[in-house]
Amino acid sequence: MNRATPLDDDARYRALCSHDARFDGRFFVGVTSTGIYCRPVCRVRTPRRENCRFFNHAAQAEQAGFRPCLRCRPELAPLDRHWSAEDAGAILACQAMRLLDDPQSWSTTWVDSTAIRRLSERLGVSDRHLRRIFEAHIGVSPQRYVQTRKLLSAKQLLADTRLPVSQVAQASGFASLRRFNGAIQARYGLSPTQMRRSQSAPSGREAEHAGATVHLSWRPPYDAVAMLTFLAQRQLPGVEWVQPEALRLHRTVRLVVGGETHSGWLVAQFEPAAHRLALRVSDSLHTVLPSLIWRVRALLDLDADPQAINAVLHPHFPTGDGLRVPGGLDGFELAVRAVLGQQVTVAAARTLAQRLVERWGEPLVTPFASLHRLFPSAHTLASADPQALGELGIVRQRQAAIQALARAVADGALNLDGQADLPSTLQALQALPGIGPWTAQYIALRALRWPDAWPTGDVALHQALGLNHRLGTATQRQAKRLASAWQPWRSYAVLRAWAGTYQAPSTTDPLKDSL
Repeated sequence: MNRATPLDDDARYRALCSHDARFDGRFFVGVTSTGIYCRPVCRVRTPRRENCRFFNHAAQAEQAGFRPCLRCRPELAPLDRHWSAEDAGAILACQAMRLLDDPQSWSTTWVDSTAIRRLSERLGVSDRHLRRIFEAHIGVSPQRYVQTRKLLSAKQLLADTRLPVSQVAQASGFASLRRFNGAIQARYGLSPTQMRRSQSAPSGREAEHAGATVHLSWRPPYDAVAMLTFLAQRQLPGVEWVQPEALRLHRTVRLVVGGETHSGWLVAQFEPAAHRLALRVSDSLHTVLPSLIWRVRALLDLDADPQAINAVLHPHFPTGDGLRVPGGLDGFELAVRAVLGQQVTVAAARTLAQRLVERWGEPLVTPFASLHRLFPSAHTLASADPQALGELGIVRQRQAAIQALARAVADGALNLDGQADLPSTLQALQALPGIGPWTAQYIALRALRWPDAWPTGDVALHQALGLNHRLGTATQRQAKRLASAWQPWRSYAVLRAWAGTYQAPSTTDPLKDSL
């Protein structure tokens, strides 16, 4: 019920023949006559039906002996993100894949038996059960799955950047250049240098001008203007520069990878006709490009499955099919901004956040006049003078919330990214002073990437749904009952309601009659 209807092989072949971008990343096709596997959007000559084998994941195609296409480049496909409320084994396999997809999990320790045991403990099962479930639902072992993710990431870096091969190996999670060369040669039949040459990586003055530019795909429909307009209304000068009319986003970036901090900038340019995003980053971020790509995909919700979401939400939000849930590059930054947004307008919250940036934001040199600061780190705000926070217009309750939040993140007691355990993180957030259910759910919606978040008591949401927000808890109960039909996609319903796309049923609403 929570993803698009599974396709049989004949339906997949029809999608392949039409190059339908809605199915990009939902399956891959291996061509037995060439030994190559492709995305359904590949523009090469369509193979004959009897020469096609279909796979749900790239790892399955590679396990079957197929090599990735150098033209459509399977590493560019959106990741397959679906949620199940029916099959416990499928849920477990999907949770494991989410953890293994994160580049910060790609160190070599993740592919040995000790790491698989740690992963299984995180998921609450035995390592033997995890391996069995992974094999049953994905068709490959966890080690094989993460090896494919690492190799496809390396393939993208070889194609789109001029990073030295040794740095590509390190960024892709390989402990040594020898192991990296051996893995590329064994899986793809080419050395890294040959692969870079065959994929026409930029060279010379072209590479110098372009910087590190990679392309990230999405499944249509995608309303890029709406996404950028949402971000533009909340942008912080110096940290962000959003141009909805030009379909472009600039912002500064701070990433902590492997215990090291990397700072720089990025430019994201939407290319709607090609259903992709061109991402250009500063030289200082080249070595952590896989982790940055992962964050950008979450920020712009590029891996959503519109077919599954719209199957549930379209009847109530008929004009919102292309809307996505904006995420965040840094969970701590987003959480601080959520605290500042409690019971005030978007403009007032932006003003307070801007004062924080001007007071404690770290200066950064960029080629853009509009980008010159990083958002304050957790360590900085944890040690800030409360009186100085008060001088910025931040009331005492929110001062306490921000500093408690900063201390929890700085000490490592609280993780605020898409890999965090949802129930325990929500509990930990609400245990902090000044953070209630609305703030915790808003953080879950954007920072934790939870598709079924529901910000309890949101007045703008109640008004958008046509409910009388003055009725207090009665309105909250009514809204929750109304939203029960939108599970597990309530986060998307919230964004569509805020955007004004909600259409109430034409018949009398029994929920109103019950009040």
